[in-house]
Amino acid sequence: MKKTFVFTALASAALACSAQTSVTAYGILDVGVAQVSGMKGGSVKQLVSGIMDGTRLGFRGTEDLGGGWRALFTAEARIEADTGLSTNRPQSGSQLPDRVSQAALLGLPNALQPVVNAVSGSIGNTVGVNLAGAFWDRQIYVGLVTPVGAILAGRQYTPAYEVSATFDTLQTQSSLAAGQVGSLPSSVDIRVSNSLAYRIQLGGFSAALMAAAAEGSTSTGKLLGANAIYKTPAFSVGLGYNTRENERGAKSLTSTVLGATVALGPGSVSALFGQVKDDNPTGLSTIAATVTPSVGAATAALVQGAYVNGFKQDARLMHIGYKLVSGVNTVYVAYSKLDDKRAANADTVSYGVAYSYALSKRTDINAVATRFVNSGLGQAAPGGAGYLGGVTAKAGDDSTSLALGVRHRF
Repeated sequence: MKKTFVFTALASAALACSAQTSVTAYGILDVGVAQVSGMKGGSVKQLVSGIMDGTRLGFRGTEDLGGGWRALFTAEARIEADTGLSTNRPQSGSQLPDRVSQAALLGLPNALQPVVNAVSGSIGNTVGVNLAGAFWDRQIYVGLVTPVGAILAGRQYTPAYEVSATFDTLQTQSSLAAGQVGSLPSSVDIRVSNSLAYRIQLGGFSAALMAAAAEGSTSTGKLLGANAIYKTPAFSVGLGYNTRENERGAKSLTSTVLGATVALGPGSVSALFGQVKDDNPTGLSTIAATVTPSVGAATAALVQGAYVNGFKQDARLMHIGYKLVSGVNTVYVAYSKLDDKRAANADTVSYGVAYSYALSKRTDINAVATRFVNSGLGQAAPGGAGYLGGVTAKAGDDSTSLALGVRHRF
């Protein structure tokens, strides 16, 4: 299976254009061992699913309806190859960054630390991937390809994330991927349910528009997004934008991503720049009601306000890297930085190298070495493809990830 992030629906239809109908089963199995330093309690050594790619099982199909029309679908499930489950938690468990788990850093009196412990513990228990256990967590949508574009409905990748994934040197693979430095809280919405998308492709130009509604609500939690990408053999450029509402209908996470790739020598240079803004973080509106019985309404409002301020985002994400393919060898080097513009100054820089050796067209061995450097109240730890790294032992601690794995595509 060839890994594709952008416009997978159109690509699937094109691949099957010679057949009246087709259904394809595909997937990836990626398992390896990883050691991550800087964690509470010391280095963590574990078997993980997703050194380079998240393990998955998927089905895609297309039917030629005639007259330039096609029906298509994709259904893709997340699988954790180390456990057989469809969920995972960060290697740091429910631990949150110090900036949102210590009363003093939240701007609250130290006497409220027990209340902060309870609130942070509750929020920490929600940190992970697909904790609800949805089977088709990765993607599931159906659509029509028409002579004037494609219309798709279901759970899909967001437009801004597609641009980020396309112009990330690693294309989201491994702990070295650009998005790893901005994963807690997330700097971009990756997938969204209840979405309706319109996509077009004209030669090297492609574009998408997306709108999504929150489950069970027509007035809050909406997401809007758009992107445009132009590709040639020599260079590619793209721009993507997402904006989402929180559960109260206020403007929440907004991500703007600009990316480019240029052929250079035997490989290619990729770079991206992202602007991340969130003045009304999602999922915090019930904190005051929860703690009011123990501290009173006035103090509860202060606690909720402190968490809202602590989870706000105002950052710049920068990434540059080089990819070289030579026969069975693929080498990636990359540098990424999350530059936090808030008073917390929670900055994280990552750099490192990834190497892939192809045993065949479907199977490869991969090795990754990634260094995270945290400054200010930065506390990020490297994860992998499809799972969060979580946080280091304390703010400002650095972390190194060493990983070795095997990946098989079918």
